[in-house]
Amino acid sequence: MSAHPTPPSASSVGVEAPKMPRGDKLTIGALLLAAFIMILNETIMNVALQPLMVEFQVDETTIQWLTTAFMLTLATIIPTTGYLMQRFSLRAVFTISLVLFCAGTAIAAAAFGFPMLLVGRIIQAAGTAMMLPLLMTTTLTLVPLQRRGVVMGNISIVISVAPATGPALSGLILHIADWRFLFLLILPIALAAMVLGRPRLDDSPGVKGGGLSVPSLLLSVPGFSGVVYGISQLGGGHGEGAGVDEAAEAGVDVVALVVLVIGVLFLAAFTWLQLRLQKGGNPLLNLQPFRYTMFTRSLLMMLLMMIALFGAIIMLPLFLQQVRGLDTLTTGLLMLPGGVLMALLAPIVGRLYDRIGPKPLVVPGAALLIVALFLMSLLGPDSSVWSVLTLHLVLSFGLACLFTPAFTTAMNPLPQPLYSHGSAVLNTLQQLAAAVGTALLVTVMGLGAAAAASNGLDPEAAAVEGFRTAFRTAAAMSVGTLLLGLTLRATPAGESDPVAEPDAEGADEGRSGQEEAATSTTR
Repeated sequence: MSAHPTPPSASSVGVEAPKMPRGDKLTIGALLLAAFIMILNETIMNVALQPLMVEFQVDETTIQWLTTAFMLTLATIIPTTGYLMQRFSLRAVFTISLVLFCAGTAIAAAAFGFPMLLVGRIIQAAGTAMMLPLLMTTTLTLVPLQRRGVVMGNISIVISVAPATGPALSGLILHIADWRFLFLLILPIALAAMVLGRPRLDDSPGVKGGGLSVPSLLLSVPGFSGVVYGISQLGGGHGEGAGVDEAAEAGVDVVALVVLVIGVLFLAAFTWLQLRLQKGGNPLLNLQPFRYTMFTRSLLMMLLMMIALFGAIIMLPLFLQQVRGLDTLTTGLLMLPGGVLMALLAPIVGRLYDRIGPKPLVVPGAALLIVALFLMSLLGPDSSVWSVLTLHLVLSFGLACLFTPAFTTAMNPLPQPLYSHGSAVLNTLQQLAAAVGTALLVTVMGLGAAAAASNGLDPEAAAVEGFRTAFRTAAAMSVGTLLLGLTLRATPAGESDPVAEPDAEGADEGRSGQEEAATSTTR
């Protein structure tokens, strides 16, 4: 594969990128495989909740914990991954991640009761939380700047396509097999990824000294988990299986609201403590990546994109089943082409990014996102499934043009010592955005339906108005994606930020760290 010049704003225009060694490609491939099945597993349970309610004789409130507990575990552990990857070897973190995921998957597959299945999901989430930051940190270390776009395109497949295709794959599996095959089919793939990837990762010990900040940990656990739980429950437990009538009648969950407020307070205290520790202590989550303007702008754009993505994952299936009256299998099949399109486009968008930079990709991508979501707000009971499929494909095309440039532009300017912390910040806030997007749009849907019902519309017409209100809200929020996309530019690694100058010592350390890390990450 020929190397491409970096975007015009980068300092290395026209310089040939060195080819990646075959061993580095295999390492990243194993990490991509492991991360994909882990993120896929995050949403694969959505369609299975109804049959599991029957299997274990539990109600909807109880079964929702299979998704809520998964998200809570992610939100609790991801902020610690920056510390873990600096303190321990990459091989150790990779091994622990996959051992936990495989153990949780085996427990879930063998579950003879709901508590055992829930424990399996929590252990799965603990392993998942470590993998994506590990993948991004290793990729940034191994891949030359001029080739990062195409490799980050593959990472965007993991982050955006895997959760989008999870419900579709789940519907197909449940149509032909028992729910246990949701776990049995991914277990051997996870084991293969561990066998392939573990020997190739560096086993050098991490940085000695700088112990774990216990106060930071004690603040982060109730902070992040409280915010995720509060938001998700205010939105009706992620919306799986929740009807429009239930959303309209539920009102405000006082307990969830209290937990959310407490979580925000703990999170504010956690942030304050990290800022203090950065001046002379050992922060659990280093917030210095926010001193790089392109990181901050790209991150904000990604959060809005995640709201649109997860909103579509929830809203479209609900619309197809409740308004159009389609079954689970048909709904899953209609959602599948969009995920496939994003997977096919991701490497292409990555190569284009390496040639032309972010703005020519994100501006049309954001415009397509806004148009698709607005047109979805015009759907009704008589809309054909082909029109829904077309709009979902347009939405997926727009998201494909956004994810890779946003990830690459965010992470490129960071010096090597901040890779793990930057990816930890990014993935933590993505989980919060997913929870916010789901809760917000489900709540807006319920409020829109309630308002329509109060104006005398029948239940079916009120439900349609609820969906339309939710899609309009998502379209309005996506305007922010377009505005932020207009400000993005490619930034070479270690470049001083024009607005917030990084510490000279940190920048120098980053440049020297990048030179050393390229030869020590793999054997």
